[in-house]
Amino acid sequence: MGEPLRVEPNGPVATVTMTRPEVHNAFDEGLIAALQAAFTELGADPDVRVIVLASEGASFSAGADLGWMKRMSGASEAENREDARKLAAMLRSLAECPKPVVARVQGNAFGGGVGLVACADIAVAAEGVRLGFTEVKLGLAPATIAPWVLRKTGPGRALPLFLTGELIDAESALKLGLVYQVVPADELDAAVQAVVERLLAGGPMAQAACKQLVSRMSGGDASIDEYTAELISALRTGDEGREGVGAFLEKRKASWLERCAGRGDSR
Repeated sequence: MGEPLRVEPNGPVATVTMTRPEVHNAFDEGLIAALQAAFTELGADPDVRVIVLASEGASFSAGADLGWMKRMSGASEAENREDARKLAAMLRSLAECPKPVVARVQGNAFGGGVGLVACADIAVAAEGVRLGFTEVKLGLAPATIAPWVLRKTGPGRALPLFLTGELIDAESALKLGLVYQVVPADELDAAVQAVVERLLAGGPMAQAACKQLVSRMSGGDASIDEYTAELISALRTGDEGREGVGAFLEKRKASWLERCAGRGDSR
């Protein structure tokens, strides 16, 4: 397997493309580290004005990689906490990058993949794309991505989606504020390019100031990263989290679903 992403500078615009289509661009240690390095370096590059985040294949990002999930389900809480800190740091490097970030969402995004969409300043999605916070179905919570999702949607709109794990379409994500624009798939590149052109017309220092302004006004305190890391590590290593992840990997119903079925509830 090759590099997890590709970075392509093109004058003032750099494109960061996730290149793991065989696993639906799911996160593992390598992709997390590569994304953080890319956004840190590009954010400091004076020649870069705008960054486009894209991905290869049918999916934008399916969230956590199955192999990574399996490894972490058997790790200690301390190991899970350190792992979660790295994910939180990567998301923050994207959200607080001083350059405008545009997400080109050509395919479905689940769990942490929706976190990437939320961290981008502007997300342009293709019609037919579905998004969902599916963590509760594994006995987990969308902890590290929650601060960035809530900044886009507000708590009242995010919580029902967190609790149900239901999937929504791109138009619903547009109404929630997760997505800036929805276009036909064959118009996606043109729509992204139009957004990039509008961004290039703005002053780079003013745009960086706008990002800092919104971060401060929305309470973008880095101390929240430690809380989310502790929360997800406790859930991953708890009985319910281990059962949920194990059931998913083994392609069986989790124990709480079996109990529901025993009461005549098929949901």
